[in-house]
Amino acid sequence: MSIDFSQVEFDESNPEPRCPCVLLLDTSGSMTGSPITQLNDGLQTFQQALNNDNLAALRVEVAIVSFGPVQVVQDFVTVNQFTPPQLFASGDTPMGNAIHIALDMIDGRKATYKKKGISYYRPWVFLVTDGGPTDEWKSAAARVLDAEARKKVAFFAVGVEGADMGVLAQITSRPPMKLQGLSFREMFVWLSSSLSSVSQSKPGDEVPLQSPLGWGTV
Repeated sequence: MSIDFSQVEFDESNPEPRCPCVLLLDTSGSMTGSPITQLNDGLQTFQQALNNDNLAALRVEVAIVSFGPVQVVQDFVTVNQFTPPQLFASGDTPMGNAIHIALDMIDGRKATYKKKGISYYRPWVFLVTDGGPTDEWKSAAARVLDAEARKKVAFFAVGVEGADMGVLAQITSRPPMKLQGLSFREMFVWLSSSLSSVSQSKPGDEVPLQSPLGWGTV
């Protein structure tokens, strides 16, 4: 997949600094049934919670990459323009390729911010999976670890029941979080609250995040 992500549409009428977040969501066949239903419900909760924060709605930009197969479901848009998609489960788990695509999207979006003179917060990637990668993933992991070390990205990994937590621990320098049951709504409430906190700060500031109590364990 070769896409010029620096050409994604940009709302120049909004002068607010941007907080980009790529949701990297596993939609492989093993997510069929209740997991994919709960994931879709969680996306609705995520959008509603962020839209309740007027500043976050203008500053947080959301993109979605699903994998099973890899698909850019949503290019970057501010939350006030975001409509949660309906995801469907199928295929295997090409996590490595999906991570590369997410990082490419972030690089392209940062280039757009610089071109437009818009300041931005450290981008987030939020990975949710119930399995292990079925493609080559170590080069993607090396790229994530390098970006984290240089403070170019904040990468979070969440394992649903059945996820290979050992692999997730090798992809990011942050300890992966284990979802309790199918607590996707609670997970997305935490994510929206965390992004709201970041968007209220100044770009470059360190913002302490709440622990994933109620939905996950580390």
